[in-house]
Amino acid sequence: MAIEPYRRLLALPGVRTLLLVGLVARVPSTAMGITLTLHIRSLGLGWLAAGAVGTATTVGMAVGSPLAGRFVDRHGLRPVLMVTTVAQLAFWSCAWALPYPVLLVASVVAGLLALPVFSVIRQCLAALVPVEQRRIGFSLDSIMVELSYMTGPALGVMGITLLGSAWTMSIVAVGLSCSGAALILLNPPTRSAEELEAPAEKVLRRQWLTPGLIALLGTASAATFVLTAAELSLVATLEHSGDTAWTGLAIGLWCAYSLVGGFVYGGLPRGFSPLVLVGGMGALTIPVGLVGGDWRWLLVALLPSGLLCAPGLSSTVETLSRWVPAGARGEAMGLHGTALLIGGALSAPIAGAVIDGAGPGWAFALAGLVGAGMVLVALPFWRRVPVSAEQPVTAVA
Repeated sequence: MAIEPYRRLLALPGVRTLLLVGLVARVPSTAMGITLTLHIRSLGLGWLAAGAVGTATTVGMAVGSPLAGRFVDRHGLRPVLMVTTVAQLAFWSCAWALPYPVLLVASVVAGLLALPVFSVIRQCLAALVPVEQRRIGFSLDSIMVELSYMTGPALGVMGITLLGSAWTMSIVAVGLSCSGAALILLNPPTRSAEELEAPAEKVLRRQWLTPGLIALLGTASAATFVLTAAELSLVATLEHSGDTAWTGLAIGLWCAYSLVGGFVYGGLPRGFSPLVLVGGMGALTIPVGLVGGDWRWLLVALLPSGLLCAPGLSSTVETLSRWVPAGARGEAMGLHGTALLIGGALSAPIAGAVIDGAGPGWAFALAGLVGAGMVLVALPFWRRVPVSAEQPVTAVA
């Protein structure tokens, strides 16, 4: 596999800086969930209480993500980043001192005004990178996301363990503030020069939010359903076999599969449809539960589907960037983020119930069936190009 496509990508003006800022900026965002959970546990409250706060935050983010994208489309990047950065600083600076009922309500607001770092980086990357190089760009971005998820939660656990809730949550507040400030100062473009120079044209939401695009969002949601359920099943398998101490290593190796898969996929001469990649990831996850005994054999069985994780997710972003007009790209990226959240939020309780009732092996099968099944549901609605991604717009109705 040639490394040259990545060199050409990183040589584009602004791309290298955007990806590096995105990597660092995502770390505190990925630490938020585990930090809140462990803080609530440190208060002597149960997992139900911790899960309720996690759900409240997720609901807020699911609603706020497309709204933030819509405001970026209409008013630019900096105003949205300023508001969300201040909101995150206010919440995380005092969250450790809030009584649980207040924290539960505040979590919804904090989620609603979450710093939209994931969708913003993807939106700006689509503006900086030509269409023919976006597959490589979003593949590299997916690698950065994996690295941030390998780093952020681990730092959150370490902080709570060594420093306690107050200091750790204050550090998260500083991290989020610095992330927002860095993006405000960088102020990357949300549309390419060609898109800005082209005649402005108004487009209605129904012109781009087509059944095909909804099918694409459903496919993205199915991908995170598979990933979340498979992760829970992996952890449960290790727990049942008495090998819990190896959980961190097992998850780290699984993430490494995704990193390798994303890197290889970005260097291929051509890409594949999200339906092929996500459907393949689901199909290859179904038989994983048949592997019993040593957890190391389970990791071997997870290799094929793991290699498709980053390519599957990055392909949904690349396809969306081509299907949606530039002026609506922020809202569409926000909807994509919401789809990812919904997949993970639905997966956790469903997979947990299957693990409790039938065992982790059946949860792997369920995860794979959902992924493959969603692809079959999406297939009749699929459209190669619902609306030209090169169509310039300045307003979205």
